[in-house]
Amino acid sequence: MNSPRIRVLIVDDHPVFCDGVAAILQNQSDIELIGRARDGEEAIIQYRALRPDVTLMDLQMPGMNGVDAILAIRATDSSARVIVLTTYAGDALAIRALKAGATGYLLKSSLRTEMIDSIRSVHMGQRHIHRGVAEEIALHAVDDALTDRELEVLRLVAVGQANKQIAAALGLSDETVKRHLKTIFSKLAVNDRTHAVTVAAKRGFIEL
Repeated sequence: MNSPRIRVLIVDDHPVFCDGVAAILQNQSDIELIGRARDGEEAIIQYRALRPDVTLMDLQMPGMNGVDAILAIRATDSSARVIVLTTYAGDALAIRALKAGATGYLLKSSLRTEMIDSIRSVHMGQRHIHRGVAEEIALHAVDDALTDRELEVLRLVAVGQANKQIAAALGLSDETVKRHLKTIFSKLAVNDRTHAVTVAAKRGFIEL
């Protein structure tokens, strides 16, 4: 008697990418694609309707993002198994997704080599994290995280606001903004605003 096939839901706002995933899955006798969703809100609806064994979830989507969708799905079903599929290898973004309840984290560039094995292992209750992402998490494991206020300052720096503008927007003094920037530079191991934004975006603290 054959074992039941692993039922998969994919959540991504790019139809061509979803077609590529479907093409990979259709050659697997033990896996079937049962549904698609274009954003986080549709993912929640589809999850509740279909109850997939494994959900493949993009993180950056219009409307509700993948992390919020994972939180909502896990609130509905604490045993939900979600694998993140993303182009972002940053440790901060990965940690947010894993804390939200993701059980796998893959880069889209590694789909052909890792996706099938990750679906099978996550379905069996194991965790699967792309090696490069795991190395980034390990590399920064002892780093001090950026605070919510520091992230607010950094996001305003990223859109080109000067210290006085940031101070006015956040109700802070110029000196307080300067202190926040000094701490941000130290935590990110950078020396200037441009490098801080670049590193923060690469690691997934902010979106550009």
